[in-house]
Amino acid sequence: MREQIKLKLGESETLLRPRVEKKCKCKCAYLKILKKSLDARDKNNIFWLYTVEAYASKPEIRPQPLSKVKHPPKYALVAGTGPAGLFCAVRLVERGILPIVLERGGTVDERAAQNENFFKNKMLDENCNVQFGEGGAGTFSDGKLNTQTNSPLNKEVLETFVRFGAPEEILYLNKPHIGSDRLRGVVKNMRAYLLENGGKVLFHTLLTDVVSDSENNRIKAVKCRDLKNGDVFELPAEVLVLAIGHSSRDTFSMLKERGVKMEPRQFAVGMRIEHLQEKIGFSQYGENYKKLPAADYKLVSHAGARTAFTFCMCPGGYVMPASSEKGGVVTNGMSDYARDGQNANSALLVQIDFCDYDRGDVLDGVRFQRELEQRAFRLGGETYAAPVQRLADFIAGKKSRGAGEVLPTYAAGVTYTDLNALFPQYVNESLKAAVCDMDKRLRGFADGDALLTGAETRFSSPVRILRSENLESVSLEGVFPCGEGSGYSGGITSSAADGLRVAEKIAEKYNEH
Repeated sequence: MREQIKLKLGESETLLRPRVEKKCKCKCAYLKILKKSLDARDKNNIFWLYTVEAYASKPEIRPQPLSKVKHPPKYALVAGTGPAGLFCAVRLVERGILPIVLERGGTVDERAAQNENFFKNKMLDENCNVQFGEGGAGTFSDGKLNTQTNSPLNKEVLETFVRFGAPEEILYLNKPHIGSDRLRGVVKNMRAYLLENGGKVLFHTLLTDVVSDSENNRIKAVKCRDLKNGDVFELPAEVLVLAIGHSSRDTFSMLKERGVKMEPRQFAVGMRIEHLQEKIGFSQYGENYKKLPAADYKLVSHAGARTAFTFCMCPGGYVMPASSEKGGVVTNGMSDYARDGQNANSALLVQIDFCDYDRGDVLDGVRFQRELEQRAFRLGGETYAAPVQRLADFIAGKKSRGAGEVLPTYAAGVTYTDLNALFPQYVNESLKAAVCDMDKRLRGFADGDALLTGAETRFSSPVRILRSENLESVSLEGVFPCGEGSGYSGGITSSAADGLRVAEKIAEKYNEH
């Protein structure tokens, strides 16, 4: 029996069962929460809304093991350990295909140490950083799991996260998130599962080339570089899953040289905007905000010449130094599970069209992004400090001399400047129009002391590696473009789902052999 139950703020979930029993006039032996969401439309009457399923006895859940592939490929490689790569590799193992996973970066712990070194000493490792390494770019984010896609695989993705250590609440929360701190443990558990079941993971191993059989245009090997000792070696490959991430610009260049067909994509650029979290909470929930989880928001504006929108909002979070190339400054956002930091931050982005950067090369979008990152590096003083500005000064077009009540959280240092020098005029004008428009829906969003940090350029991959209906590259048989870097997803959940989808296509192919 399914019921909807309301709980007032401060009421315990232990009240759910007696209220269900009263409503259905029967005893309930087991109660399963299907969905939990916050109704804050009336700030004077905020409540939690639960959708629950009641059972007379606890149901037995016995997951059916997946069938093994009849003729598994001997040499299956997965490039990348972001959500797409990890979920693909786990599913391949479950199907009886034992992959070798290639990761240019280090383990989660190595990444954390390297990031700390970069933040403090400005020593950037271009292969092990916020973008590259175990878990992918999402490991140092908020760990948000909500998605706009309606894939039937989304539920399986969440269940898999729980299986490997994520909190069970992500299965029913309206806006599920793991948090960067907890996501790291989940990623480690997934790696352990791969190793325990016959898979391999090669860290600090960069994919440098693909070798094809010219007669049938099929992959037969890959070339790799051991980034610890510089050795170059070759691995045979019947299958190569390209789960390389949106920042793998050198890999995009290599694939272009090898004739792998790609197409440019629209993307977005902008800055991080920080507010005091308590002000966002008050604006969203009124005086009750302290009794509730840290408030978030999601805003879109068509007030300017270009559509602008917020993305990857991190309640109680931090602006992360996310550079992966020397001489460039890149921002990202991160929250821990508790979301208890002083500031809220979000990307504030403007849509970029093909005509803004197209010079006839499929990688012109990469060039456009890189130029912005290098400009941000120069504005920050060429030390990896980020250029920042108070919102009021940005709108007025004057250089900031310091912070107001919102202090920067960017860990590699900041330089107060005029961010109007960072972007083309159409981006600046669209951002200014959007902020004022968004303030109509979220009071205080246009607070003059809100802090802007640039440059946010890694919203999505600037290219798509073309694949056919069977999810293989249209150019090279045996190569499976996958996930966000290949242009087929955006965010953790949709990337993980694409990893599962690709793994199933590989299993299907080798069942037919």
